[in-house]
Order: sequence, then C-alpha cells, then structure tokens
Amino acid sequence: MSQFIVNCRLKIVDCRLQCLMSENFSKIKKLISKTDQLKTDPHSRLQVNRADYKTILIKNAPYIFTCDENDKLKVRENYSITIKDGIIERVAPTDELRADEKKFDLVYDAGKRGGIVITPGLINAHAHPPMYLLRSSMSLDEGEDLNETLKNLYLWEKKMTPEDFAVSTIGDLTEEQKNGISTTLSHYNFFHPADFAAETAGHNLVNAISVASHVSPENRPELIEKLAAETAGSVSRLAMSVHYLYRADAGALKKVKELVEKYGLLFTCHFAETPKAVKETIKKHKLNEVRVLKKYGLLNSNTVVSHAVHLDLKEIKELVKGEVGVVHLPTSNTIHKSGTFPFWKFHDAGGYPRIALGTDSVVSKSRLDLLSEAFQTRMTHIFDRTVKFGSLFKMMTINGARILKYPDRGRILPGFRADIAFWKLKDRASMPYDTDKPITILGNIITHHGGAVRDLMINGRFTVKERRHTLINESRLLELLQERHMEMRKRMKVKS
Repeated sequence: MSQFIVNCRLKIVDCRLQCLMSENFSKIKKLISKTDQLKTDPHSRLQVNRADYKTILIKNAPYIFTCDENDKLKVRENYSITIKDGIIERVAPTDELRADEKKFDLVYDAGKRGGIVITPGLINAHAHPPMYLLRSSMSLDEGEDLNETLKNLYLWEKKMTPEDFAVSTIGDLTEEQKNGISTTLSHYNFFHPADFAAETAGHNLVNAISVASHVSPENRPELIEKLAAETAGSVSRLAMSVHYLYRADAGALKKVKELVEKYGLLFTCHFAETPKAVKETIKKHKLNEVRVLKKYGLLNSNTVVSHAVHLDLKEIKELVKGEVGVVHLPTSNTIHKSGTFPFWKFHDAGGYPRIALGTDSVVSKSRLDLLSEAFQTRMTHIFDRTVKFGSLFKMMTINGARILKYPDRGRILPGFRADIAFWKLKDRASMPYDTDKPITILGNIITHHGGAVRDLMINGRFTVKERRHTLINESRLLELLQERHMEMRKRMKVKS
C-alpha cells in the first residue's frame, strides 16, 4: 500500500476522532456552562446599564497596586479606571475622572461596603491543568522523592480520554481564577482539550504541547507544524514543550528551533529539577542542560525553563545572558525534595526581571494559587536575604507577562488588557494595615490571604463575580469531576 494512501486513511481517522471529540466537548459544555447576566443590585457594587457590556467604569478604588512603565511598583489611592472593549482607557484620580455614569454600560463602585483593593490579574507561568483530575490519586504512591511519587503518573494519564483532559483543565483553570489568576502557561500533551477549557472558562492560556512524550509517543515537532496551521483562530496560544531535555533527541530539538523561528513560539521545559534529570541529560546529549539549549539555538528569550534548581553560577550567568525566562516553584521543590532554587544567585547575576512564579499541579501543591507560592518564596530564601513584597508582586505580574511575551498584560495602565483582580479590603486577610504605608496591605494579602478573590475580570469580562464563576456551574463541574475521577480509578483498577 502506498504511503499516500496510508496518509489519506490516517487523515480520515483523525478527522473522525476530531468530530467525535468536538461532539463530546459540546455535551460537556452544555452540562456545566451557565451565563450569569449581571444585574443591578442595591447590595452589590454593580450598576448595570447594559447587560452586554463593553464600556466599564470602576470608580472610587481605595487602592490600586500596579507597576508603571518603568517597572516601579505604585500604590494609587482613590483612583478610578475606564475600560472599553476589554482595553483599559484611563487610570486617574477619582476627582479627575468624574464622568456621566449613564454613558457606561457597567459601573463598579470599588469604594462601596468597605472598599476593594485592585491588582492586575496574576500570571501563572508553569502549570499542568489536565492533571487536576488526578487530585488524591498520587497520594496512593507517596514516595521519598519526585521519581518515586510520580512513578505511576504516566499510567494514569494513559487511561485518560480527551474529555477527561478537558474537564480536568476546566477544574484547574476555574480554581486558579478564583485565586486571582487570569493567565496560565499549560504544559501538557494535547492541544484541543486545553483550548476548549480555556474558551469555556474564559481564560488566557499559553498551550504548550510536548514534542517528545512517553505518554503520547506520537507527539513530534511535526504535530506543532500541523497545529500552527490549523489553530490560528484558537482561544489559547500555541507553544512547545518537553518534560525534560533528555526526552528529546537531537532531531526534535533542531526542529523546535526551526518552529520557534518560523512561528515565534515559546519553548518550555522542566530544567535541572533533580540530580537524576541532570545526569540523564548529560548521558543523552553529552552536555549539561544549559549547553544543550545553546547547541540547539534555544538559549534565548523564547525559552522558559521551570525549577532550575541544580545549576552552578556559570550556568546561571549563561541563562541570564541569554534572557531565558525562569519559573520558580518553591512548593513543588519542597514537596518533592528536589532542592532549593538558587534565587539570589539569579538575582545578583541580573536575572530577577525574568523570574516568575507557577503553581505546578495538584500533585505538587496544596491549592492552585500564587499568593501562597509568593509567601513560600519568601520563606524559602529568607535565611540569605528577604525577598521584598514588591518583588514578589512583580514575579506574579510583570515578570510573568515578560517571559510569556504578553506585553499588554500584567499592569493596570492605559492600553493594557483589562485583566483585573478585586480583593476585599474589609477582610481579615487585608486588615489591620498601616494607613500611612498602604504597601502593608500587599504584604498582608501575600502573607495571610486564604480566601478567594472577590471578583475577577479577564479581557474586560467578569469571569468571577462575588466569588462565584459567571460562566461555569461549579456544582455540576464538581459532580462531573468526581464522576470521571471514579471512572478512571475503575479503569486503573484502584480500590477506593
């Protein structure tokens, strides 16, 4: 049989699978989606003049925390914000931004009922959202290190269907959103389930697909070429990944470089996470991990590496010089006994502006939020020097936007996307604070916050309102997650 006929048959099978998957995704969306029409309520902060809102006034904000154009952290007191078509138009003192409220489709009174603290939506630079369905599964395999704990992970993943991955990702993203996260880099093996989840949950997603996977051995760089051609209008943004560099051969890494240059894609990987990963990379490529990146033309700003624990000063300086983005994951590093990220060595080498934070997955963290990750960062490195609260804030906002190449996110400034997190000021996590030094509010939120964000806006649309998701019926989602989790346990033949 000719290769042409084989290819044609493979395309027909692929098309049929895509149609079936799309049909099943539609069923999932019908089951868990909802549309909350925002309404004026005397007890709410909202005045709704038009349900299909495009113009928004956020008025009387007691405090806005943001970085300016020069990366300086600013505390804006008694400010207001105007938004049009998902873009911030003005940020000015409330006294200077007096406007006819009837001209706006939506008016949000941030000064009402004790007030609201406003920050940019937080940016999660490393996560594995499709693993959400595995919460509690890995507790059956508690090990003494990362290799022991995750030794059976791929067996679970092999039993998951595209619909499992989609539901799992929705579960993850909606939990992130309720913790103030508006943008996430997802590192996994499948594009369409994550893209469907991002669209359904209203989330900004960098969708990094593995080009060398033992879970999905069919994943090769050629798949990325195919996806780049087919997914130009997708909600999520295509990127490339490998779990560890030793998983990819020379041919794959050469092709990754070509695709980075051709399409401007990001490339991400777990990097120097464990001594074993370091040794396996040297065994595979006869070079350390930094040298592997350099050899294949990937030591540049289009590369994002996660963990970066087992590196010497020379390797750190090479990463900094190459403007490689680095994601710090202190909770995961501690839970899996991977080691301590050399934060101050990166910092002193000039690499701090390109260090961001990530949640990793439910297997590596207690809850999917960045505030506790910021606090863990402070505690991890405090014996050397104190990581200031302003520095932690930047790692969750502008640094994440920088390494993920989102120049219009991470700040509350005119011309930026309206990704905004609203935190209660009259809250045990925020109060008491020093009214003469409002930066103490930010310190309180990072140190003490254990609750959900009050409201969250992504691209000028409320995805979380009054601590409830506006697009997802969370009760039905939890039921579906539980149902699919137990079905998977049956497939794995695991006793409850």
